[in-house]
Amino acid sequence: MLRWLTAGESHGPSLISLLDGIPAGIELTSDDLKAALARRRLGHGRGSRQKFEQDVLTIHGGLRHGRTLGSPLAIEVANSEWPKWEKVMSADPVPREDLVIDAGTGDEREIARNRALSRPRPGHADLSGMLKYGFDEARPILERASARETAARVVAGRVAAALLEQAAGIRLVSHTLQVGAVRVPDDAELPAPVDVEALDADPLRCFHRETSAAMVDEVDAAKADGDTLGGVVEVLAYGAPVGLGSHIQWDRRLDGQLAQAIMSIQAMKGVEIGDGFATAGRRGSAAHDEILAVDDSEADASGTFPRVTNRAGGLEGGITNGQVIRVRGALKPISTVPRALRTVDVSTGGQTTANHQRSDTCAVAPAAVIAEAVVALTLADALLEKTGGDSVAEIRAHLEGTQALQSALTDRRPDPAP
Repeated sequence: MLRWLTAGESHGPSLISLLDGIPAGIELTSDDLKAALARRRLGHGRGSRQKFEQDVLTIHGGLRHGRTLGSPLAIEVANSEWPKWEKVMSADPVPREDLVIDAGTGDEREIARNRALSRPRPGHADLSGMLKYGFDEARPILERASARETAARVVAGRVAAALLEQAAGIRLVSHTLQVGAVRVPDDAELPAPVDVEALDADPLRCFHRETSAAMVDEVDAAKADGDTLGGVVEVLAYGAPVGLGSHIQWDRRLDGQLAQAIMSIQAMKGVEIGDGFATAGRRGSAAHDEILAVDDSEADASGTFPRVTNRAGGLEGGITNGQVIRVRGALKPISTVPRALRTVDVSTGGQTTANHQRSDTCAVAPAAVIAEAVVALTLADALLEKTGGDSVAEIRAHLEGTQALQSALTDRRPDPAP
């Protein structure tokens, strides 16, 4: 069983990622984790915060000489901007007079940083969190609700991705399908693992060149209008074995677990497995993936019977079926809108406009990387549940045994005609 937690606030000293249940023998370095964090910063439409807030990575346990030990893995992502926030986010009480002076630069923004945020943003956790936890301002809520927390998820997901690839040959790819009203054509080619470098080089991590250019124009137009954009991202898992997940209980269905993982990402408002919503409008004869017999000349590489299509997205009955897993997430527009939407000032009860802090115009490209991380974590947990094992070598051995049993069924051939 893989368990993981994150801790920390957006402008706190650091974010913490803690993973328990990671098997021994995964090859991993701090450079791998730093590269994952760098991918999270990619994307046209990101705000200025990405330029000056640097991620400072420290591994505190669970890794030695480039291999996991089987013990809990503790990773810290420090905030290089912490000195500016040390008083505002201090764990201990701070004298009131320290919160009404600048940081020694004479910059009025330093004083503004300390002011109570009493104008909650529509679409954010600000108001609902204030009411739930009894705060009279939004700072205690937005600091944890912020998508900056996903930096800790991305490093955890990189560990999970290394486990998936090294133990089971599973490789993940994420890409952008839609930004605002601009969407990749339905018949466009899907990116494969060999295309990841090209995806990361694209301004919106879109695999369709013409659509990517239109997406850039869409982002620029929204920025000029003082507005923000959402979109749709997709994660593909290549090489997943048959039999991850289960139909036995509701909470063991892998499609449900993947949906929960995607929906847990800040600003996600919808999930789709395979052709999900499009399939709802099809007749059954055009909705399901027909199964073909295996003949001597063509055996399916997944170890199962080949399919004509993959509309189910690699999952049937909550169980992987050997096809490519396809999971999509719909991201709402960022709730920190420069145009400033109407809200209430909770300190006075009067009508006003929402607080506005530095923010992105569009965060769909990094959302794809974050979605890839949580899918990796979910699949890694499913793999460990299926195979058990305290080391990568043991997981491989268990998986090979399972696949040998499955081959006894898929290798059957029809009797020759008399």
